[in-house]
Amino acid sequence: MNRSIALRGLGTLLLGATVAGCATVAPVPYSGMASSAYMAPDKSDASGRVPYRYSTPVDWRAYHRVILEPVVVYRGRDHQFGDMSDKDKATLAAYMQTRFAEGLRGRFALVRERGPETLRIRLTLTGAVANTPVLGTLSRFDVAGAVYNGVQAARDGEGTMTGSVIYGVEIFDAATARLLSAYVTKQYPAAYDIKATAGALAAATAGLDKGADALMAQLY
Repeated sequence: MNRSIALRGLGTLLLGATVAGCATVAPVPYSGMASSAYMAPDKSDASGRVPYRYSTPVDWRAYHRVILEPVVVYRGRDHQFGDMSDKDKATLAAYMQTRFAEGLRGRFALVRERGPETLRIRLTLTGAVANTPVLGTLSRFDVAGAVYNGVQAARDGEGTMTGSVIYGVEIFDAATARLLSAYVTKQYPAAYDIKATAGALAAATAGLDKGADALMAQLY
């Protein structure tokens, strides 16, 4: 009897947390990013992962080298880090630098000097949400959470009580400093990526993995 009551209590708790988890952080065109004046709502992005974008016709195959600037942690008033610590922000920025450099290295030569056939990429970490400890994982197995996460998985949406990461990408022609492409994106793991629910920053780093792959897909 006591076990049954306890299970119902856990289910009620998870149901309430699931409903609360439905409200997620939506990216904005951050005023402190140099390209924000150029970006507009991206109506072609049905996923909602890239709500704002600026693009020009570019033959990416004409570029063979890339300068990857150090990741910038956004300090503007419209940041979306909540109460995340500076230590966690620095951890995400360092991971982002490494992960994106690895991806770019598979397609370009990473260089430090501007020149022809060279891109310059600036990454700005503008927001992040940490996982909800314990409940984020349990909500994948509770009945209420399983229903909601099942729907989210089918639509490639966010899972309950799972973290995410938001950042901006600005791509320039290194020789002319002309802005070629810019966008703001929110990335998060698949709703049933259980591994990404373990650890406060696991979902955010999984989102950065997805983001790096998405950038490389654009540049091929």
